[in-house]
Amino acid sequence: MLLNYAFLTNFIYVFGASLALSVALIFVRIGRGAVDLSAVQASHTRPTSRLGGVAVFGVVFAGTWFWFSAPAVSSGYQLFLLVSSPLFVAGVTEDLGYPTGVRLRLLAAVVSGAAFVVAFGQWLPRLDIPIVDRGMAVPAVAIPFTVLACAGVTHAFNLIDGLNGLSSFVSMGVCAALMAICAQVGLAAHFQALGLLLTALAGFLVVNFPFGRVFMGDGGAYVVGHILVWTSVSIVWNSPHVSAFAILLIFFWPIADTLLAIWRRTVRGADMTRPDRLHFHQLVMRGLEISVLGRGRRHIANPLAAAMIVPMALAPMFAGVLFYDNVVATAWLSAVAFGVFFLTYLAGMHWSRRGRGRGRGRGRGRGRGEV
Repeated sequence: MLLNYAFLTNFIYVFGASLALSVALIFVRIGRGAVDLSAVQASHTRPTSRLGGVAVFGVVFAGTWFWFSAPAVSSGYQLFLLVSSPLFVAGVTEDLGYPTGVRLRLLAAVVSGAAFVVAFGQWLPRLDIPIVDRGMAVPAVAIPFTVLACAGVTHAFNLIDGLNGLSSFVSMGVCAALMAICAQVGLAAHFQALGLLLTALAGFLVVNFPFGRVFMGDGGAYVVGHILVWTSVSIVWNSPHVSAFAILLIFFWPIADTLLAIWRRTVRGADMTRPDRLHFHQLVMRGLEISVLGRGRRHIANPLAAAMIVPMALAPMFAGVLFYDNVVATAWLSAVAFGVFFLTYLAGMHWSRRGRGRGRGRGRGRGRGEV
């Protein structure tokens, strides 16, 4: 059985350690906490430690010594974490207040991804698109594509880390969805590895949501995204029954948000590496502030927006698990999910502009009355 007494006992150990370390980080006064309040994309109201990723990554690494049922699996996962360390170090360096820049962190993601390919000899063997798969059959084509695509998805997890609990909930959902697929295709080692990460994230989430006492930070968001996306690559590599589109559905939310950011900044002629305040989750949060809660209540709007978005992020994951071995169904579901996402965002932006227009109109009217 994949779930047994030892698994549940270890769950308690890892959860407790992650929770304890995350609580301890509340009192750590190093890094970029105060600087973040002035960031254009900031959604919190008090200085907060960004070192939550240290707790998650540290507990995951420590857990490898007793979590896995076989020493060979344990050592293999330790190697996986080792090749992930360049990205983790680049992210934590940023969190400690030493700017590394988006390009350097993306380069670190490429380096860690290439190291995974060298260490494990695995990459995306197919995309389940007949014409494209001819190219994916050539390692010289498939390997660079896999490394670059996975670096992009890894960065996407950092982009959605903008509300209390959002990135953690999405990451845990991805873990659970991939675990469900692993259970169905018999990938026990992958199941255990994902369970370890899920447990560490759960301990951190208690401190992160709803009050945001500690943030995941770049180090955490990048390394969690890296672990998840390369685990999914390994799943597709080891199981020909898993649809690549099912994996796309499971990673839908961070990918869709990133594609939206690329499209938005291209249309506006903005720098791709500069943050903005127009992500989907920021639109929802500001909508709550303006229309429901009132200004000055961001401490409520922040977690409430995350709670509203999480079901939308989980729905494609559920579809991906339900139809994990059906290429046609998951391809159509992916198209529908992207269409709904972009149309919803455009509708929200239209509503937001109309709201600002009405507000300006009312402001001009009051001004004339006071003269």
